[in-house]
Amino acid sequence: MVTKTKRTRISKKMRAAMETADVWNSKSGETETQIAKRINDRFEILDYLVNESIEGSLRSLIVAGPAGLGKSWSVETPLTKWDTSLTSWTQIKGYVKATGLFKLLYKFRNPGQVIVLDDADSVFFDETALNMLKAVCDTTETRRVSYLSEGILYDDDTEERLPKTFTFEGTIIFITNYDFDEMIDKGHKLAPHLSAMLSRSHYVDLAMKTKEDYIVRIKWMIKNGLLDSKGLSVSQIKAVTAFIDQHQDRLRELSLRVALKIADICKGGKSNWKKVAEVTCCRNG
Repeated sequence: MVTKTKRTRISKKMRAAMETADVWNSKSGETETQIAKRINDRFEILDYLVNESIEGSLRSLIVAGPAGLGKSWSVETPLTKWDTSLTSWTQIKGYVKATGLFKLLYKFRNPGQVIVLDDADSVFFDETALNMLKAVCDTTETRRVSYLSEGILYDDDTEERLPKTFTFEGTIIFITNYDFDEMIDKGHKLAPHLSAMLSRSHYVDLAMKTKEDYIVRIKWMIKNGLLDSKGLSVSQIKAVTAFIDQHQDRLRELSLRVALKIADICKGGKSNWKKVAEVTCCRNG
């Protein structure tokens, strides 16, 4: 049984150094503390649901949120601690065809096995693949998956001939940048399929919709150890955070990745590191 993992290692020294007055008047009327609590509550729920997936209590989980703010890390970390050998779970990123999906589902079909489809959103635009996903996410007692084509499919590793139909008893986790609720509300062409997926799965929207949400998330992660491995001093960490605050409207992306890039530049100790960071991480103008 996997116990709930702590999200980040909190450094008291860094926490004290990073404390600022909580006076942000956001468009939503929330303070920074309120925004951080709203987002952190969702990530805590995500932690719980991932552990439930590991234990086999969940059949399917959809995690939605913007890129680069920790959703993949939050799923990968407990799974990696649970099974470092990657024999009981796998993570697939990128393009997935229906045939490849069928093979993947068959390979990890047994109870206690977990499939993570991470930003493999092309699968949602393939109707055959979508129908397979709806089958494996179904709430029926037996989840049967079929691929009744004229051709024969073989396992890529064992060259075993795959059956046309099998029972799926594993768990599948989707990590996506798509906001399913918004797409459904706007009548997107995928809306009927997404509605079907939501009705079959646990869905966690990580509640990061605005620039303010992104900035608060980045700052919270910095305060709670994101840059610990970089070996920066307290003053350098404060400088990185201040740079992000100052240039938030010009940064090419608001993500944890950009914070790490800026930290690397700051760590170099050059007197002109801010200029270097501005040129490499910000848009012109």
